[in-house]
Amino acid sequence: MNEAINRDDLYLFQTGKARKAYLTFGCHYQKETKTHRFTVWAPSAKFVSVVGDFNCWNPLAHPMKGDKDGIYTVEIAGLKKGDLYKYYIEGYDGICRYKSDPFAFYSECRPATASKIWDFDDFKWSDKRFINQRKKRQALDQPMSIYEMHLGTWRMPEGEDREFYNYREIADMLIPYLQQMGYTHVELMPITEYPYDLSWGYQVTGYYGVTARYGTPEDFNYMVNELHKAGIGVILDWVPAHFPRDEYGLAMFDGTHIYDHEDPRKGSQPDWGTLLFNYGKPEVQSFLISSAMFFADIYHVDGIRIDAVSAMLYLDFGKQEGEYVPNEDGTNINYESIDFLKNLNTALRSTYEGFLTIAEESTAFPKVTSDIDDPDGLGFVYKWNMGYMHDTLYYMELDPLFRKDNHGAIVFSMDYAYSENYIMPYSHDEVVHGKGSMINKMYGSYEEKFAGLRALYGFTYAHPGKKLLFMGGEFAQFVEWRDKEQLDWFLIDDFEMHHSFHDYVAKLNEIYKNEPALYELDQDPAGFEWCLQRDADHSVVAFIRKGKKKRGKKQEQILCICNFTPMEWDNYEIPMPTKAKLTKILDSSELNFGGDGDVSENKARTKRVRAVGEDGKGYYHNAAAISLKALSVVYYKVEEIEEKPRKTAKKTTKKTTAKKTAAKKTSASAKATAKKTAAAEKTTAAKTSAAEKKATEEKTTAKAAKKETKAAVKKTEEKAKPAQTAKKTEEKKPAAKKEPEKKTEEKKPAAAVKKETEKKTTADAAAKKQEKPAAKAAVKEQPTTSTKEEKEKAENKKTTTQKNKK
Repeated sequence: MNEAINRDDLYLFQTGKARKAYLTFGCHYQKETKTHRFTVWAPSAKFVSVVGDFNCWNPLAHPMKGDKDGIYTVEIAGLKKGDLYKYYIEGYDGICRYKSDPFAFYSECRPATASKIWDFDDFKWSDKRFINQRKKRQALDQPMSIYEMHLGTWRMPEGEDREFYNYREIADMLIPYLQQMGYTHVELMPITEYPYDLSWGYQVTGYYGVTARYGTPEDFNYMVNELHKAGIGVILDWVPAHFPRDEYGLAMFDGTHIYDHEDPRKGSQPDWGTLLFNYGKPEVQSFLISSAMFFADIYHVDGIRIDAVSAMLYLDFGKQEGEYVPNEDGTNINYESIDFLKNLNTALRSTYEGFLTIAEESTAFPKVTSDIDDPDGLGFVYKWNMGYMHDTLYYMELDPLFRKDNHGAIVFSMDYAYSENYIMPYSHDEVVHGKGSMINKMYGSYEEKFAGLRALYGFTYAHPGKKLLFMGGEFAQFVEWRDKEQLDWFLIDDFEMHHSFHDYVAKLNEIYKNEPALYELDQDPAGFEWCLQRDADHSVVAFIRKGKKKRGKKQEQILCICNFTPMEWDNYEIPMPTKAKLTKILDSSELNFGGDGDVSENKARTKRVRAVGEDGKGYYHNAAAISLKALSVVYYKVEEIEEKPRKTAKKTTKKTTAKKTAAKKTSASAKATAKKTAAAEKTTAAKTSAAEKKATEEKTTAKAAKKETKAAVKKTEEKAKPAQTAKKTEEKKPAAKKEPEKKTEEKKPAAAVKKETEKKTTADAAAKKQEKPAAKAAVKEQPTTSTKEEKEKAENKKTTTQKNKK
């Protein structure tokens, strides 16, 4: 055993608990001895040595000593930063291989494959303020708009004898651009070392080194440091699911499958031609978890997005029957990978406050973002919402004529929006391999494509969940992403529509970051309310996003209305939960965004309107009339108006026995109608007087009055209420003090007078609101009498009945 290596560190590595294995393994300068120590794990190797340009690549010059656990080490003097080296390994299978250091901090640029001696003593960080604020900046209740990019093809040197800009140059161009566009984070496609350009970095050979394509580790440090100083977080694409078969890499490292599985049904991924990590080995867990910790510790990155999580979770991912080995219980879940992911998330999130772990998981595997405390939780902070991405793109590719038959594609996401903490991604995967660019996915003419994409982005920015957009999508590049060419930046300068669309995305980011209602309650159902969900015929949706309730302040609310057809809908009624004033803050149809300038109202106010429910019954609700433009999205700030209680008529002070009796006999249907009716129009006093005057001219016999009353009840529905003014008049004038022209009522039966008056008042109100469905009211017969006492009782009963109906 080499005494220079701490035994406790080796124990942690061998038990899967090492979190900083990079401090033990790899190449490290020893100040005491002024040597470089090399350490490598090769448990089945027959012979291991260090070779490099310092010993003319002689396998016998610097042999390494191994212990019983297969950990080899040697110290070499006279080496310097930048020297090339590899491990020469005679494997268990008898084959000799030259292997790159799995823990190398830096390597040659492809096609060369040697590792480089490197250290990190030269760089001075100045991002302490950002790191200290990271927990707050990256909390779930904060805005997050991510710009996904490929460093090599974002911008490329033109007319120069080199392939790429380096990390420092990219940083100096990228930072002002991200600030101009309003992004909060940048997500870099894999920058760990990889051999094959067209793999885009997803086939990793160097899990501890940044790719040499764009410069040195110090250059990358500079990039992260400057991004932090500008207030922009850095997320790395990290690939622990699989690795390539390249001979100089991890495959058959010591002549055996120490990083993958011996059984190809477990260790091979046929779709990608790569090998799968064996998470059941504690050393493999230590290797991978330490890699993620390395980038958080040494490079100060703020999060990792873990690629191909589904390939880790399922034993049969991408495989046919017979190509995988199920569990003993017949299931296909990879329990070893679940254990690894839990350990990974626990290590990162407990060590680095506010650190993000994001899962690209394309299935419905449950509780991906549930806490580790939950026995079934994987512990990720976020998960990509792949279902939302697929559904919305499918919907927007449809001819608008058929969108009404696929309305569920645009609203279904809210059925599961709170099952995980989601990021809404339009990533690089959607603009390659013949899928078309974002703008080319939209249906219609040139102008309709832009309008459709504006509507889609507007809908997405208002939808619960954090945002992610791949480069080029922000200015509607027409061609797919090309992995050997830079973006078509000339489109912004030379074409007005692309320039305007670019401005539109910047405006979306600005509004998104400045409106707490759009992000504070992304994970809380209280932050979302449908206003219009089911209008498939018009392909219109509307909903309200809400911020947190704060003491002494009104709750922040944003109304989002989307019209996904090329038709305009004038004075379109948007149901609202409360009375409110609306002030427009975004309209995708504006000229400066590439629209035709025919925009929706700048301000609006809700009104009480009548509607018919699914049960066929009428009801009143608040609604705002908005003119919706073709293929558009509009945002309104919502200011609730406190509804004042309606005035009620004064109670009659005279409490006669007749009044009490009449109150008891109020019909049950009238009470039900009074409860169901949200708001009824007021009938004027003049109309009520006219109705009473007409009643005196009707037939005076009780039989005729009864017959006509029944006919009126059948033709009309007693839902309308008597006028408040009329009620006040009735209450103020006792029956004994009736006006002379109404004294003829004394000669008529009291019941007839009552029924005729009620009939005419009801008929008048029904004629005014014919469209209102209303329940029929029962009419109860009263004994006929012509005495003055009975007449007064009837009048009192009429007054009470009218008041109860009101």
